[in-house]
Amino acid sequence: MGMWSIGAGALGAAALALLLANTDVFLSTSQKATLEYLEDIDLKTLEKEPRTFKAKELWEKNGAVIMAVRRPGCFLCREEAADLSSLKPKLDELGVPLYAVVKEQIRTEVQDFQPYFKGEIFLDEKKRFYGPQRRKMMFMGFVRLGVWYNFFRARNGGFSGNLEGEGFILGGVFVVGSGKQGILLEHREKEFGDKVNPVSVLEAARKIQPQTSAAESK
Repeated sequence: MGMWSIGAGALGAAALALLLANTDVFLSTSQKATLEYLEDIDLKTLEKEPRTFKAKELWEKNGAVIMAVRRPGCFLCREEAADLSSLKPKLDELGVPLYAVVKEQIRTEVQDFQPYFKGEIFLDEKKRFYGPQRRKMMFMGFVRLGVWYNFFRARNGGFSGNLEGEGFILGGVFVVGSGKQGILLEHREKEFGDKVNPVSVLEAARKIQPQTSAAESK
């Protein structure tokens, strides 16, 4: 009876742990970014002679849709990049650019990501687009049913990837209005493969009010 009790107790504890892992109890809480926070982020171009600039340049005139990529080699991130890229014709009609930021540049990872993402990509060395409160999902992600569903969805969609680079710091997607219009959409990835809804991105992009110069307004 003693061994049976120990075994039953262990199974019960494992079942409870699995149940809790599939709730939001232990997920990292996110802190909303402010426009002032995003504006001050330093980004770098990925040219041979990189230029450093403030992130506000990305959306100052026409707003922008920006993906903070968790890991370029991740097939889940490639799937989301392809989803966002499918919006590019409509974003082009609206005059709204599509960008991505990555937190590291390893070998050809960014170059290999580019076929999935149809916008320009920049480097965020200080990982500030992943804040203000940086969130991580460690190995708990591999016991979450939602993550496994996302895995199968992306695999069935024909996406593949690798394990190169840091992949625990969670990413997200922003739609930022022009000038001081503000953040119109902020999607924080809560688990691996938690994609933004493309319809919501497009709805937010339609709210962007492009800045007009003094000459144009006359």
